Amino acid sequence: MDGVIALYKERGMTSHDCISQLRKILHMKKIGHTGTLDPGVDGVLPICIGQATKISELLMGSGKVYRGSITLGVAYDTEDLDGRLIAKRPLNEPLSAEKIDELLAKLTGDIMQTPPMYSAVKVNGHKLYEYARKGETVHRDPRPIHIKSFKQIKPAVFDTQAQTQTIYFEVACSKGTYVRTLAVDFGKLINMPAVMSSLTRTKSGGFDISQCVTLSQVAQAAADGQLKEIVESLTTALDQYPVYQLDDRHWQIVSNGGFLDQELSPSRRRLSGWIINSKPKHFINLTIKNRFIDHLKCF
Repeated sequence: MDGVIALYKERGMTSHDCISQLRKILHMKKIGHTGTLDPGVDGVLPICIGQATKISELLMGSGKVYRGSITLGVAYDTEDLDGRLIAKRPLNEPLSAEKIDELLAKLTGDIMQTPPMYSAVKVNGHKLYEYARKGETVHRDPRPIHIKSFKQIKPAVFDTQAQTQTIYFEVACSKGTYVRTLAVDFGKLINMPAVMSSLTRTKSGGFDISQCVTLSQVAQAAADGQLKEIVESLTTALDQYPVYQLDDRHWQIVSNGGFLDQELSPSRRRLSGWIINSKPKHFINLTIKNRFIDHLKCF
């Protein structure tokens, strides 16, 4: 079987846990996910199975959407609530909705972000969280990210007793964005400690959370012989990208590593074609023979 399962990852599980369980349920080894979710985060985790593992990087590179909350007045070493409390400062007055919108706007667009110490980014051959667990802090170079939108989704709540304020948001962002670091950076704009207090991924790889199934639903479908009902085909998984049907002359050009003119008309036929990426003249070559991916190459 080949295709993509739009899996709902529950809180408390690692992405690797999901893969391990699916291998047992599906009796398959050729399974991979399209972007890690932290254990404390739930939501959309597209799973590629069979031949679809060849397009996992393509799906991984798509934009993502999250919904979550930022709590002002406290800070944790992991930038989420799974870590250790390291700072606390009372917020004397709640921020107005207008002020919150103003601050969110400052974190929108093309910005630079420094990866958190509790992350899998490697520095000098070691993952950052390995340094962090030993109490060490190392230099990290900022990375470019793109925040398409960052907005409130419901009124913020001010806790008069704890003197903290929780802001509820939705963010659409590029691959490689650390949303918990966005929460911390939001607090820095007003010189306040802040933490990402909850997070759910609602869109990833072209799939919405409304399309997702749980591990138990996958297991039930497998037991009932109904896996085809929950496994999205390669055609569906790639439907978000425009496709170009090539004649023999153009196919020869790209087979030799050449580029195509962009005046070629999009085609909905899927037997062979080009998926054009967001970058100008950056094409992804996809050939499908007998419903199997025969060749995948980036230029």
